[in-house]
Amino acid sequence: MLEVDGLHTYYGESHVLHGVSLRVVPGEAVALLGRNGAGKTTAIRSIVGFTPPRAGRVLFEGQAIERWPAYRIARRGLALVPQGRRIFAPLSVRENLLLGARAEGWTLERVFELFPRLRERQAQLGGTLSGGEQQMLAIGRALLTNGRLLLLDEPSEGLAPLIVREIGTILTALKTQRLSLLLVEQNYHLALRVADRVYVMNKGQIVYQGTPAGLEADEEVKRRYLGVA
Repeated sequence: MLEVDGLHTYYGESHVLHGVSLRVVPGEAVALLGRNGAGKTTAIRSIVGFTPPRAGRVLFEGQAIERWPAYRIARRGLALVPQGRRIFAPLSVRENLLLGARAEGWTLERVFELFPRLRERQAQLGGTLSGGEQQMLAIGRALLTNGRLLLLDEPSEGLAPLIVREIGTILTALKTQRLSLLLVEQNYHLALRVADRVYVMNKGQIVYQGTPAGLEADEEVKRRYLGVA
């Protein structure tokens, strides 16, 4: 579904990604792990067109999209849940959800079934929701674009452990519906709970790829690149 091959991305003259390659097959959940500053968010920005790479390829369902504008990539079927949620605070929950909705696949009713709290708060302004509710809103908004690949950038950031577990349950449920996921995370335990395969980044490069079980057994990679004892 997604093949990223040899990405080199810069901010001005600062070389951030150094030949990053990864892939996601249909129906698979892939986690991209790493410490702050490893280049994870830049990888997402390169894939969705916010910060186009200077070299390398991004193929979505076999089509090269690395030179496309972000709006065209979104229409092609990549749905982004951005870091920091980025909801529209002055709009109601319902208005936030309907902004990008398309008339196929995911509907408002399906989103409310997945997130009953959003149904209860659909008339409430987005800016008055808790952090966890805002994350649910950001995921629901992305689902309503009916993308075939959902990219989530640090969905657990700033959330209480109980809410993180709830987000993990939701992502696992989405995976059972054969939605493809690319999850960028610092939360090691959440990522391993959801993912079928794992990549680890450090200083703009992929330093590990394998299964969650393989990563769990690799004490050197966990200690050196993730700070997990």
